[in-house]
Amino acid sequence: MLEEIARQFSDDIWICAPSEEQSGAGHSLTLTRPVRLNKLDERRFSVTGTPTDSVMMALRTVMPDAPDIILSGVNRGANLADDITYSGTVSAAIEGALAGIRSIAFSQVYAREGMGDDVPFGAAREWGAKVLRPLIDAPMADRTLINVNFPARAPEDVKGIRVVRQGFHDYARGTIVEGRDPRGYRYFWFGLDQIEHTLDHGTDLEAIEDGYIAVTPLQLDLTHYSTIGILAERFGG
Repeated sequence: MLEEIARQFSDDIWICAPSEEQSGAGHSLTLTRPVRLNKLDERRFSVTGTPTDSVMMALRTVMPDAPDIILSGVNRGANLADDITYSGTVSAAIEGALAGIRSIAFSQVYAREGMGDDVPFGAAREWGAKVLRPLIDAPMADRTLINVNFPARAPEDVKGIRVVRQGFHDYARGTIVEGRDPRGYRYFWFGLDQIEHTLDHGTDLEAIEDGYIAVTPLQLDLTHYSTIGILAERFGG
């Protein structure tokens, strides 16, 4: 679907993506086994690794020149609030931003667990180009990227687009599902939870709950500057 969106702006499209599901991969690299690159056709490649691996392979092995823009997704499921730290989709855009390339991550929120391949992508399909068009040449600082989430609504029910900041979930919301395998051994599966309303306004969580597309600029500098002086005093600085 992301290719469909991108082709509304250019025919010079290269695809380099993980060969398998990589949800929750974060900004991880494959370091303990070889990564294999599979050429599917002239400008389509799959990588036996993480989203970050895929971007690195695209930039260093696959493409003859650096691209003008890197698009990641459209992910099946939300990448909102603090969950972006787990996201392979957002991390692919992070890798692009580190390389100095304009990078945008796209994710489609869905309404309930267990939907599998039945997750509706209508909002992303119909609104994707409308979101991308203003971002193609928007001013962006170095080492920044854009995170886009489409609400779990039919395209005609989407209320519009909001530019918002990152929110934070209630950390206690997580669940762990326990079961037993056929041999009787226990296993654990991290469960998914519905997006809860945040009391903090102007966030991506609130925008999605209100039926808007959430567009959030992110930065890679994680330094908490106001704490530098406090800690420096502790060390006699």
